[in-house]
Amino acid sequence: MRLSREKVNRLAHLVTEDLVVNDAIEFVEDRNTIRLEVVKIINEELKSEEDLDREARKKIESQKKTVPEGSLEWDILYRKYYAEELKKL
Repeated sequence: MRLSREKVNRLAHLVTEDLVVNDAIEFVEDRNTIRLEVVKIINEELKSEEDLDREARKKIESQKKTVPEGSLEWDILYRKYYAEELKKL
């Protein structure tokens, strides 16, 4: 999934604000450092998800039979292969 830089930053701000208002969490870094780390984590997760997507699509394309994207069979195979790749993590 692709998210714009603005959306990632907005999510990071929301997560950081939620962490700040939580009394059970004590910070040793300033808010911006925390926000930047959240941005980094979100981007890493998005990249990981893209890699899983790419691998699932490669498996579908490597089939002897051509399976058109958007078909029911393609959707089923995609979910199956995506889940397999997710288990590898």
